[in-house]
Amino acid sequence: MINVEAKLTELGIVIPEAPKPGAVYVPAKTVGNLVYTSGQDCRIDGKLLYEGKVGSDLTVEQGYEAARQTMINCLAVLRAELGDLSRVKQVVKLLAFVNSAPGFVEQPYVINGASELLEEIFGEKGQHARSAIAANELPFNTPVEIEMIVEFE
Repeated sequence: MINVEAKLTELGIVIPEAPKPGAVYVPAKTVGNLVYTSGQDCRIDGKLLYEGKVGSDLTVEQGYEAARQTMINCLAVLRAELGDLSRVKQVVKLLAFVNSAPGFVEQPYVINGASELLEEIFGEKGQHARSAIAANELPFNTPVEIEMIVEFE
């Protein structure tokens, strides 16, 4: 079993407390040995890291940073649900939405910010299936929203 907390420290990543839901839903739902997270955004201390559409308001690089922060928030929810991120057996799937300007088609490069972070932390266990989808609007003008499915031990 990977000591995820040690890996996070090595990478200089701090996982915050899980964000509170902004509406009527639960942050995560466990079914059998799978955890499904609700969609998360790129907030840090309650404020969005970036706002707007990738391809007009934001660059691909800024979108990448937003996706990375969004995944950190997904991991905060996951840790709150599991108690310890070392219980992750594998990341199964990400469903990711990018608030996209008209004509913007580089959603996969944006969401690599989340996918690469998972591989940095979990290694092979972090490799996952994924969908990176354009959205014409996202809640609160966040540039990225991601949900995940994780198998745990």
